This record gives sequence, structure tokens and C-alpha cells, in this order.
Amino acid sequence: MNATSLLREQIQQAHSFLESTMEDVTPEQAHWTPPGSANPLSATYVHAIASEDLAIHTALQGNAPLYASTWAGKTGVSEIQPLTTPEWARSVRVDLPALRQYAQAVHAATDAYLARLSDDDLARVVDLSSLGLGQLTVSYILNRFVLGHVDNMCGEISCLKGLQGARGYPI
Repeated sequence: MNATSLLREQIQQAHSFLESTMEDVTPEQAHWTPPGSANPLSATYVHAIASEDLAIHTALQGNAPLYASTWAGKTGVSEIQPLTTPEWARSVRVDLPALRQYAQAVHAATDAYLARLSDDDLARVVDLSSLGLGQLTVSYILNRFVLGHVDNMCGEISCLKGLQGARGYPI
């Protein structure tokens, strides 16, 4: 197995685990405001999906993200903001079925992108200096900003479900 195949498989598994964790979330659970400064589950899920959309389409391919192009007005999100602020996180409203359809489109686009990559492509340097991130490789972006980030957000969602008395992870 080559590096891109392994990375693609890992990201597919992370997507599957995230979506399984989201499967039984109710609108009430999604919009529940946790104590302290933690973000509601809805904002965490939007952040996971929209930031992946931005990483894959904009950072890696130089295109508009799906939420600003083919999915504009159809994401199920009152306002897309990939980089979360406390004010946005506590005010965003989502239509879970529509948001999960948008998530499936983002996951499919990520998988299609990964299917085209070679191992050599992973070493390509992307200039993200305008975001204060400097020069990063495609491999780094995919590992940290997609795979690692999806897993992190899945953990946060699982915790937020648990705080509400629901089962977090599906297994």
C-alpha cells in the first residue's frame, strides 16, 4: 500500500466514524449550549465539515469551497464560518438532515481529490502564509487539517453528546 492509499483509507474511516457519531443527534442536542466556553455540537460539526471543504477546495486546489459554490444556500447552516468564534458558535442554527447531506458532498469531494493524488503530490508545498500558517506540504494539510481535525471534532461531538446523557461514539 502506498502513502496516498493509506491516507485515503484513514480519512474514509474518520468520515465514517464522524457520521456514525452524528447519526442519532437530535436538533435539541445539536443546539444545546454547554456550560463554560465549549461550543455547541452544531457549531463543532459545521466547523469540521466547512474547514475540510475549505482545506480541500481552496487551500489544496485553489477553488471556491462547496459552501460558496455548488452548495451555496443548501448547506443547512444559518451562516457558514469555518474558523469558529464564540459568538458565531452560540448563534449558528442548523438543519441536521441538510447539513449531513452537505457533509456527504464534502466527504465525496475529499475522496475524489485523494483518488487523484500520487505519493509525489503529497510533498508539494502550499503557501498558506496569508493565513499565518507559512509553507506546508499537501501531506501535512491532509494529515493535520483533515484527518486529525475530523478525529478531534468527532471526539468533541462525542463528549458533547455524553454531557447530555446520550451515547457518544457509536462503538
